[in-house]
Amino acid sequence: MMHYHHIFGPVPSRRLGVSLGVDLVPPKTCQLNCVYCECGATTHLTTDRRPFVAYQPVIDELQDYLASHPAPDVVTFSGAGEPTLNSEIGRLIAYLKRAFPAQRLAVLTNGVLLSNAQVRSELLDVDIVIPSLDAASDAVFHRINRPARNLAIEAIIDGLVQFRREYNGHIWLEVFIAPGYNDSPEELSLLKEAILRIKPDKVQLNTLDRPGAVSDIRAATREELEAIIAFWHLDNVEIIARASRRSIASYRDDVEAAILETLARRPLTLTDLSDMLGLHFNEINKYLDALEESHQIEPVVQKRGLFYRLKKNKV
Repeated sequence: MMHYHHIFGPVPSRRLGVSLGVDLVPPKTCQLNCVYCECGATTHLTTDRRPFVAYQPVIDELQDYLASHPAPDVVTFSGAGEPTLNSEIGRLIAYLKRAFPAQRLAVLTNGVLLSNAQVRSELLDVDIVIPSLDAASDAVFHRINRPARNLAIEAIIDGLVQFRREYNGHIWLEVFIAPGYNDSPEELSLLKEAILRIKPDKVQLNTLDRPGAVSDIRAATREELEAIIAFWHLDNVEIIARASRRSIASYRDDVEAAILETLARRPLTLTDLSDMLGLHFNEINKYLDALEESHQIEPVVQKRGLFYRLKKNKV
């Protein structure tokens, strides 16, 4: 049985159903260093595209998985970094569309590289693109997304507008709300203007499930998110609901037990758990979500970052 290095899951996605992930960059390789990122701080802040992961090993893993498992609802280019930074993503999409024409494909992206005509053309055959837009002014963009140098929010918005003109698939625009960062009336008004220009099929409001990359950020309440929907007065906005992580056959009790046994020794970070258990960041997140939901573990911020530990009322 092949051991997979570049694909993970399938995981239950809040938006996509059962999703087989394809990770094309090393962890936390991104153009942004968002304050809310649940994978932690960006360790490789870059805007340069290159083949971070080679084409053929990814193809070999996809062929092996899709030939020997039930088809997932969607194959999703995502992970612990920005997938469009990998210059091979266009070739991989083209291969999947040729070899598995019935398989739905999605890309989760921060949207930064949609200002690049080559990147836009590489994504045209994808069924669903889920770009992010958390700010519409440069001041808030720099505060919440902490971008690499020379990135400007207006160029990113223009890229999203151009992509909408060229792309016939579904665009689900994600707006991550961090109270105190991007929820002022001024910023929300600018975001609405950008949304009206981009014309996405859906706008999806998201907020923290667990602590982000900085300590002063909190989740927006359901009431706060509903107030934003009322403020915008748009008919295509929805709030993303958390998926039930135990709802699919790929949820493994033995992995859950291994996480609990490991955390019983000492608190660990997401990276620690991924390294020790040999599972992808996103795969570990599936189990952390379920264990938090059942009040068996809790996150705690320490000097080295976000750690997970057993809840104190648990043995």
